[in-house]
Amino acid sequence: MNQSRATQFGLPRLSVVGVTIAGLLALAVASWVFVLAAGSQQGADFFSLDTLRRGWHFVAQDLLGIDAAGTPAFARWSAWKDTAPLAYRTVAMSVLAIGIAGLVAVATFMFGARNVMMGELAPYGSKAGTLVFVVVRGFFTFTRAIPELIWAMIIIFMFAPGILPGALALGIHNAGVLGKLSSEIVEGLDRRPLQALRSAGAGRMQVLAYGVLPQALPRFLTYLFYRWEIIIRATIVVGFVAAGGLGFEFGLAMAHLKYTTVTLLLIWYLLLVVAVDVAAALFRRLAK
Repeated sequence: MNQSRATQFGLPRLSVVGVTIAGLLALAVASWVFVLAAGSQQGADFFSLDTLRRGWHFVAQDLLGIDAAGTPAFARWSAWKDTAPLAYRTVAMSVLAIGIAGLVAVATFMFGARNVMMGELAPYGSKAGTLVFVVVRGFFTFTRAIPELIWAMIIIFMFAPGILPGALALGIHNAGVLGKLSSEIVEGLDRRPLQALRSAGAGRMQVLAYGVLPQALPRFLTYLFYRWEIIIRATIVVGFVAAGGLGFEFGLAMAHLKYTTVTLLLIWYLLLVVAVDVAAALFRRLAK
């Protein structure tokens, strides 16, 4: 039904955004109806007073150490000193990971741009460019499709436990993400400066150097720092298997039921995330 007929019969006009929002709301309502259905024991347990009591007991007595026999780990200066090197290794892992991801993305994102390899900026009749484009885009898809945890589980068999396997896992995964985003930046650039350079007689490499890179690099750096914020959060997951930083200690604390140590490590992560967010915001401001 087109818009004129919808108006004629008094029906509301449909849009892609409206249909999408309505579909998401319908799915959300349907999921909660399923969870809370009469035959769903999971829904009954989730909203029971017993669940609320268990949750309060875990937070108050286990994580916060209220009424505990000893001093909670997060209230002891010695515990902070012992875990400070782990926090440093976590930051080092994230910096090394974003460095790996950034270098790989910088070296490959031009080859993953359709307009550079197959479009108006490509050499005419270049079948090799099409092949390179397909290979690079396939690399981006493959590396970002496999989660960081899986990459870490694979890499740990080749390296000794430490921050290097974790950094490689995070770097490989985020290289695909950054490469894909950066290639799409190039594909969506303003064409007018490029056409002006072409009209002035600039060659393909000159157009890339003076027309594409100056427009793409600031946005690439913005995405780079955004991914750094995500990487610092993902180190806790990778640390479980790569034996590096706070993540590995977090797994040990959970396994040995040292919940006040878990709280200490979570506070460390909160501090690191805030610090990285502030630093990334400053770097993004400088990159603009």
